[in-house]
Amino acid sequence: MKKALFYNLTKGYLSLEQVVQEIIRYVQEAPQENYDVIVGCDSSSEETPVFPVVIVARRLGQGGRFFVRKIRFPDEQKFYNLHSRILQEVYLSCQVALDLKEKLFPSLEANHLQSQCQFRYIHADIGGDKATQVMIKEVVNLIKSNGFEAKVKPESYAASSIADRFT
Repeated sequence: MKKALFYNLTKGYLSLEQVVQEIIRYVQEAPQENYDVIVGCDSSSEETPVFPVVIVARRLGQGGRFFVRKIRFPDEQKFYNLHSRILQEVYLSCQVALDLKEKLFPSLEANHLQSQCQFRYIHADIGGDKATQVMIKEVVNLIKSNGFEAKVKPESYAASSIADRFT
């Protein structure tokens, strides 16, 4: 998982380390501003879905940048129901967020940018319909148990808007 590449529309394919460096460069462009780093995931509705995981670096009130990595499982691994797909989305988001946090915080500190940049949210693509509303508590607890705060629809734009475009 750590060796897979992310895609950015302007920079092309990047490793996680390169994503961290791009986020640092982005914050250094306007260090007086405040930033949010967010992770989210969506999935297509097939039995063998695509899971686009996004990392969003958002300059508050001024837009942002995003990086996406599409994850596919072998055809033998099927996701037969919505519940298992949603839990896999959250698991992948948490895994990417933890890997990113491990690399991002030392780089922010080394560049004296930790006070401008917060990384506390994982966006989950749930809550908009009855089928996923019953999962909100389970998903929020899973995200909290990994040290992050959860955002669900309509506030989960990283998952429900950005990642959704890549399903």
